Amino acid sequence: MLVRDIMTRDIKTARPDTLIREVALVMCFHRISGMPVVAEDGSLVGVISEKDVLHAMFPQLEDYMHNPATLDFETMERGYKDVVSLRVEELMSTRVYTVDPEMPVLKAASAMFRHRIRRIPVAEDQRLVGIISVGDVHKAIFQENLHPEL
Repeated sequence: MLVRDIMTRDIKTARPDTLIREVALVMCFHRISGMPVVAEDGSLVGVISEKDVLHAMFPQLEDYMHNPATLDFETMERGYKDVVSLRVEELMSTRVYTVDPEMPVLKAASAMFRHRIRRIPVAEDQRLVGIISVGDVHKAIFQENLHPEL
């Protein structure tokens, strides 16, 4: 089984200049935890995830080290309003791992496990063509091996 057989082709994407507020809305309403970030020319330039957004609410390690007693989680939670006013390019991960559509599914899964990510863009020549998640891999293997009538 190849990545192209299980990848999602209708992908929600963001642009680097998109407001985090818009990305959070898409993630919440479509029940996805991350999105590829593409430039105007369609090239893949990053990934933005819920983890990136929530991580931005926490103080930097050096700030915390200077004054650990000031860590107030309720205040941090209210800081979400400031975080959603940022642009994707300010929070996105620019180190993007991709897989090829002709790659075997378990090889793609091994890349996800190795890099500790739950979803991975599928790209050809740095152009986004799909995305797969750990759940997609598991579902496909289950269907092929234990429940072929699905």
